Amino acid sequence: MRPLVWFRSDLRVADNPALSHAVNIATRGVVAVFTICPKQWAEHDWGANRVAFVLASVEALSGSLRSRRIPLLIDRGEAFDDVPERLLDLAQRHACDVLLFNREYEVNERTRDAAVTDAFTDAGLDVRAFTDQVVVPPGSIRTGKGDFYTVFTPFKKKWIERINESEDVTPLRRPSALDRAVTTPDDVPDRVEGFAAAEDIIERWPAGEDEAAKRLRRFVRSAIEDYESQRDHPAVDGTSQLSPYLATGAISVRQCLEAARAANDGSLDGKNTNVATWISELVWREFYRHILVGYPRVSRHRAFKPETESLKWRNAKKDFAAWQEGRTGYPIVDAAMRQLAATGWMHNRLRMITAMFLTKDLLIDWRWGERHFMLNLVDGDLASNNGGWQWAASTGTDAAPYFRIFNPFSQSKKFDEDGRFIREWVPELAEVDTAALHDPKRLASERAEGLSYPAPIVDHAEGRDRAIAAFKRL
Repeated sequence: MRPLVWFRSDLRVADNPALSHAVNIATRGVVAVFTICPKQWAEHDWGANRVAFVLASVEALSGSLRSRRIPLLIDRGEAFDDVPERLLDLAQRHACDVLLFNREYEVNERTRDAAVTDAFTDAGLDVRAFTDQVVVPPGSIRTGKGDFYTVFTPFKKKWIERINESEDVTPLRRPSALDRAVTTPDDVPDRVEGFAAAEDIIERWPAGEDEAAKRLRRFVRSAIEDYESQRDHPAVDGTSQLSPYLATGAISVRQCLEAARAANDGSLDGKNTNVATWISELVWREFYRHILVGYPRVSRHRAFKPETESLKWRNAKKDFAAWQEGRTGYPIVDAAMRQLAATGWMHNRLRMITAMFLTKDLLIDWRWGERHFMLNLVDGDLASNNGGWQWAASTGTDAAPYFRIFNPFSQSKKFDEDGRFIREWVPELAEVDTAALHDPKRLASERAEGLSYPAPIVDHAEGRDRAIAAFKRL
């Protein structure tokens, strides 16, 4: 038997169910493939940073596979519609008799996988799919009424119960090297036309599973012990920064859970609250994937709460541009948006602050912000990004109440008290008194004395009242 392993968002050798199974059943070698789909990527708002990171991750994967005598082939179509025919042709050319892949959960991806499965089955070839992106398969835990969970806390409780009772989350070992390679691996391109990333993106985010494993070890050895108290402070290196590696599958959630449990005396909940808090963040990631499957409209640019579709968003392109470029007159918002533009990443607390500012203070459609994030984030991930934006906009599942609206100045005072993060990313405020960074009146006085920094594009109190009124009209 010669398996064909189709890599997608699982770009690693360690703890890869499809690859491990392929090596176990192979009698005539293994072939691997990664498909580049520029048109589909663009339609899905893949940004240049994400594409650059994915390609670098594929290059690292190819090296790992090569050392195990498994050639990685690079196939290029334009859209998902091209994939079934191209994959089948590749399998037949290399005498592969079974296709293996790890499941993805977005609507278009599931449709593509069904079409691929049909094509292979019609040709008399076997197809085997595996659970990898999540620990607990979507839909396998439900409420007492048989529905998908839509509230996080009971979902998390059931998720932990399920793992403690029946799920083996021990990561799989790296597969052994095969006796010989079936064919020669393809070169991995370092760029795709139409996706021009910043020159230093891979310097900032070294790709591959070895880097991911190193970051996980470093986090568990140090920052995780203060995670609960430090995770919301953007000037502090208090988070794992594993999101790009989870998004590409350079590391698995099982590997993260194993490391976390080891640091928490084998527990998923309780004991060390710092570790338990980080595990909760991993569960949120799973929760939003369950939502993708149970409520596929969120994959189609629709609100989870249908009644919010009639909300009257402002078509304020000038304000949106100021938000994108970090020119809102709110230091913490501007610092966060400039960090995103420069690095392809944004601290999670800042994602909440900037999203709520756009959707509540400016009353601009969450979909505008969701798309801007996807086009810039190196860790772009539909489930997490959509879930976060709909949470902030009060249109999503288990979202913030519409009347809960962050005050950006209060947020910066609480989470960047000394202004270190703001000063790093908004250099025109470097010499401003710290108190003024968190006080609009003091900041206005600084502007009156010649400070070159924009006035707020909206009064927070007025924006808050406008948003609440808009939601009350629903």
